[in-house]
Amino acid sequence: MKIIGDYHTHTPLCGHAVGLPSQYVEHAITMGLKEIGFSDHAPLLSHCDPKITMNREQLPLYYEMIEDVRQRYAKKIKVKIGVEADFLPGFEERTKELLKSYHFDYVLGSVHFMGRWGFDDPAEREKWTSKDINRVYRDYFDLLRRSARSKLFDVMAHVDLVKKFNNRPTEDMTGEVQKTAKAFKDSGMVVEINTSGLRKPCKEMYPSLPYLKIYCQAGVALTFGSDAHLPGHVGKDFDKGVILARQAGYKEYVVFKRRRIEKRIKI
Repeated sequence: MKIIGDYHTHTPLCGHAVGLPSQYVEHAITMGLKEIGFSDHAPLLSHCDPKITMNREQLPLYYEMIEDVRQRYAKKIKVKIGVEADFLPGFEERTKELLKSYHFDYVLGSVHFMGRWGFDDPAEREKWTSKDINRVYRDYFDLLRRSARSKLFDVMAHVDLVKKFNNRPTEDMTGEVQKTAKAFKDSGMVVEINTSGLRKPCKEMYPSLPYLKIYCQAGVALTFGSDAHLPGHVGKDFDKGVILARQAGYKEYVVFKRRRIEKRIKI
């Protein structure tokens, strides 16, 4: 079955996306989608950086913007309101309070930072040259597991984002992924096929097929997102995402509403 919705899209409030929410919705309709979910970057609680997330004062505006398109396009497409929140060790309680302040349909969890290093930020890419890549990968998967155990999120986004700039480990990370898959399953966490990796230096979707097979074998549920920062990227490469899901062994994916799985749809 065709994927009905894209659940990972952004708005200009994050500082690195362009296009009005209505333009994202219009493109979703053009792509034949039945749903679109917005999940812009929630305010960082550790520090403020307007180039990568909205600030706390903009969160009400974000909610109003998406509620507006939800109502305006109600007869054409279902619009859901989500958010992408970073897992930041030591900020779990503050993150919990932030996420409780609005009625989101789902919350994407993500790991973009190791300490204050934004490892996927092009402005900080050069720091990779001084890093032990194997150590970075192990630390990344450890943070994913801690994210799951925090139970702050519904879906973990781009669960091998660490490969974005095509820095690859020389050691086998299968064991790390297996431990992460168990943590996800035990926590009820869902993973996404995120097609944006095809547009990055790594040139492959998140997660890669070997890793996705491990998540499938562990019984971790699946959803889909384009990680669109441009209206034209909504639903992009979902045909390839479906192929990847089937190759990994998935037979269905899930859709959220009010932070619960609303339905399961056959692939």
